[in-house]
Amino acid sequence: MVVLPQIQSLLHLIYPQYSLRSFVDQVTLFSKYFSPVPAGAPWASDNSLFGIWIGINDIGNSWWWGNVTQAGFHQTLLDRYFSQVDELYKRGARSFLFVNVPPLERAPLFIEQGATTVKAVMASTDDFNKQLAQRVKQFRKTYKGLGQVTLYDAHKIFNVQLDNAETLGFVNATGYNTAYQNGTPGSTYQVAGSKPVSSYFWLNSLHPTFGVHDIMARAISTKVNLTSPDAGLDRIASLKDNPQPLTVLSAHSSDVRDLVAPTNDLILSVSRDSLAIAWRRDGSSGFVPTTYSAGSRYVNSVTYIPPQKNGGPGSQGYIVAGGQDTVINVFDLSNPGGVNEPTFTLLGHRENVCALDSTPSGTIVSGSWDSTARVWKNFQQVHELRGHSHSVWAVLAVDEDQTLTGSADKTIALWQGSKLAHRYTGHTDAVRGLSILPEGIDIGFASCSNDATVKLWTLGGDILHQFDGHTSFVYSLAAIAETGSLISSGEDRTARVWEDGELVQTLTHPAISVWTVATMPNGDIVTGCSDGVVRVFSRNESRWANAEAIQAFENQVASQAIPSESIGDVKKTDLPGPEALERPGNKDGQVIMIRTTAGSVEAHEWSAGQGKWVKVGDVVDAVGQNQKQLYNGKEYDYVFKVDIKDGAPPLSLPYNATDNPYSAAQKFLAENDLSMEYIDQVVSFIEKNAGGFKVEQQSQQFVDPYTGASRYQASPASGLSGSSTPYSDPFTGASRYAPASSHAAATPPPPKPTNSILPVRSALAFKQANIPAMENKFKQLNEGLSGDPNTSSLALTPLEFKLFNRSFTLMNTKAHSPPKVPVETSAELSQKDIDIIADVLARWPSLQRFPVVDLIRLLIAYSPNTFEAPQTSQKVIDALFEASEWKSEPWPSPLPKHRETNVLLTLRALSNLFQVGPHKIVGTGPWVPGLFQTLAAGPYSVLTKTQKVALATIAFNYSVVELAGKVDPLAAPAHVSLVTLMLNNEKEDNETGYRALVALGNIVYNAKSLGSLSDVAAAAYRPLLTNVAAAFPEERVLSLVQEIKALLG
Repeated sequence: MVVLPQIQSLLHLIYPQYSLRSFVDQVTLFSKYFSPVPAGAPWASDNSLFGIWIGINDIGNSWWWGNVTQAGFHQTLLDRYFSQVDELYKRGARSFLFVNVPPLERAPLFIEQGATTVKAVMASTDDFNKQLAQRVKQFRKTYKGLGQVTLYDAHKIFNVQLDNAETLGFVNATGYNTAYQNGTPGSTYQVAGSKPVSSYFWLNSLHPTFGVHDIMARAISTKVNLTSPDAGLDRIASLKDNPQPLTVLSAHSSDVRDLVAPTNDLILSVSRDSLAIAWRRDGSSGFVPTTYSAGSRYVNSVTYIPPQKNGGPGSQGYIVAGGQDTVINVFDLSNPGGVNEPTFTLLGHRENVCALDSTPSGTIVSGSWDSTARVWKNFQQVHELRGHSHSVWAVLAVDEDQTLTGSADKTIALWQGSKLAHRYTGHTDAVRGLSILPEGIDIGFASCSNDATVKLWTLGGDILHQFDGHTSFVYSLAAIAETGSLISSGEDRTARVWEDGELVQTLTHPAISVWTVATMPNGDIVTGCSDGVVRVFSRNESRWANAEAIQAFENQVASQAIPSESIGDVKKTDLPGPEALERPGNKDGQVIMIRTTAGSVEAHEWSAGQGKWVKVGDVVDAVGQNQKQLYNGKEYDYVFKVDIKDGAPPLSLPYNATDNPYSAAQKFLAENDLSMEYIDQVVSFIEKNAGGFKVEQQSQQFVDPYTGASRYQASPASGLSGSSTPYSDPFTGASRYAPASSHAAATPPPPKPTNSILPVRSALAFKQANIPAMENKFKQLNEGLSGDPNTSSLALTPLEFKLFNRSFTLMNTKAHSPPKVPVETSAELSQKDIDIIADVLARWPSLQRFPVVDLIRLLIAYSPNTFEAPQTSQKVIDALFEASEWKSEPWPSPLPKHRETNVLLTLRALSNLFQVGPHKIVGTGPWVPGLFQTLAAGPYSVLTKTQKVALATIAFNYSVVELAGKVDPLAAPAHVSLVTLMLNNEKEDNETGYRALVALGNIVYNAKSLGSLSDVAAAAYRPLLTNVAAAFPEERVLSLVQEIKALLG
């Protein structure tokens, strides 16, 4: 608790033995001496702030305890913590400042102890801070008559300082100078041979220096003062009406590809990290993230369905996400985060779902690399919009009946229902974004394109205006209804605001790609970037971030490296000096270069809103010491060698530092007849190795991001093709790449209906996981076994422990797209390794098995080649059934929690055994018939909803394998028996019923294609259709039932 100096002096007079004690002691002394409000300290409820920060030593000293979980300890600690807060409230306290715990794992004390310790301390700190935030939130709701209640994020401000240590003048952010570690007399103190103590971040192994405390104190002061209506930053007057950073939202670990901001208190974002996040406002500028596992690969599009008037599910609306898995997943926002199973899954697209939009009533429009757009009502497809020759990059739901689509074929189409009503031409490159004009659709709409322009259109097709200002691809558009403005974002690091036909504001970001932009109803601007960060900007000064956060953002922008070639071929000696910054610019966004007195070159951009030049980067030579290289008669900064396959000569990838990496990657793939599925991997490789073009400067060493070798090797596409036709290049429409061929059709299936779903050729994988948490739990359970004399023989041997360490490391690497670090071929597990893991699973007690089962689930998903040998697959299957006690009796309802978990994870692991890739089919061994027979013999009625969904996914995935190639004829009857069992018995969960129904549809489609659909089989299938239609009379089910009936004849 904060004790003000004058109060502390009074305490010494009243209580001579006083010294700063524990929180409880301080509250006790306060209650005794100051609750009566003595004359010497006339405090009152409305003029006093009670600041509390504890927890650093509790976490620092307790993370390694083995007799209590960290979460349990933190709960007990915070129970005591808030009992004291309650006591203060009873004594008249009404305004509180709570401070969370900084990132202790970044202190030298823990860094020196190694990665395991760092991870443990990080996890402990995060848990304490999350629990503290929840308690503060509950405190605000529960206690009446509160004044200002602030939770200050010390964790964030420490990370900001550590991440920007050099910019802030600190010479070392990971160590300390032993000359100062035992205390110093002042902030300017300096030991001979060392820099002043103020130059160091850490005073000793755990405590920061004066400068850090000073920044912290000023930041807290600003945070507290800004809550007052009359308070503000010194800079407000000069920044009036100029959007400033409100907050930085950092939870994604890769590019933020799309976002929407449907209300002032809600932001929805999706990322290449496979997550969707719902950010809910917590205070004036803070947002709390809730994560949803939205796919197993890149998630590229998102939209929002508001709560519907009919009540029931979706009381807080739905988040709708699509991506490379080709499916659209719908999550109920009223459900807790971290869920793996969507409420609805929309099947139909055959390639990446790259665009989504929706109407207030819940109609969804989607666009895909498969060159189609689709309209969905009540989570069922009602229209398939075919008319574009290339990928549909942008969609806009104009109203319930009209849809706009933009395509890589450079055109825009207006659809009335499913009919093409008008086509708009004018862009010279792919159309990337669409938006209704701020004045409304009656006036028209706006579009943006890879041709670097923004165009305004009437619905009749006239171009009202063209905005020029972006210097590269323009990806996204949004209207600012509050001001009648448009905002666009693109590959030139900027978001740009347009008003009355003019560029009025340029928001430069510390990232190459500003992939997406959205606006809130209050006019705040939200952007998502290639650095994985969501940023909110506001014109309203009451919602601005504090001065330190704004300065940190400006420092990030200013510290970027800009290749000199991208500015122009200018000699340093011809550049003006700093005096050029004294003259105003001609227009917003104008960039000039100046030569500093030190001889370096800086780029500055004119901000019309601020009325000043803003530094946006240091101009550097893009190639450094490298010489130009000749390729096909032209000079390039780099000519990379790319290995496509063993035994084939490497291909050359030429690249200049001024090139757009996406354009270079696209051109390389097109010229070499390679699939565009590789584009993100190639771009990632270029950005890692063409150092001058990177925002975050990295080593110039040439490193293969996948193999660690000196040459890049293209890896196979990480997901499933799902296409029933030859692959269509999403950029050019060319069909250069063909996936693994299917068997020849003896009898072609009937022509597909316009809105047909079948066949569905993309399997669904269970790949989501919190691998660090899984690993920590596994090691904790192993320690428990080892420490008990009765179970010590079950614990891991040193060799087994080493194998599991390697397995978790491998999965943590593979689970990120693109991988965080190169994956060496030698890092893959062998069949012998899998046998050892299966043996450990077999001997561990039932209560401790679940992390091992979960690890096997991931190993199957990410390393399917390891399970190629039938004997390996069979051993793992047997071990999984044994671990889940699938064949054991009895099956009580409900199952004990540990057994319920083991069953669920087993079913998800078995589902991952069936995968279809461009060049490979997994899941066709002799073990398949027995697997289905065992599954069908289980007590279906006892299974939970999530277990049933996993079981239905097994049935569905195998139907995809059947479509892809030759399978064991003995497996088909067993597979049909399982599908029949589910369709006859499922009466409660519509998603389970739907997945089983799609499996049946694929079975029928495949049999029809091969000419093997008998009258007997058709007669057996028809009652199943009647059953599922009666159980789930929803549009998507009824539509699919009709499609299957048409196939049956």
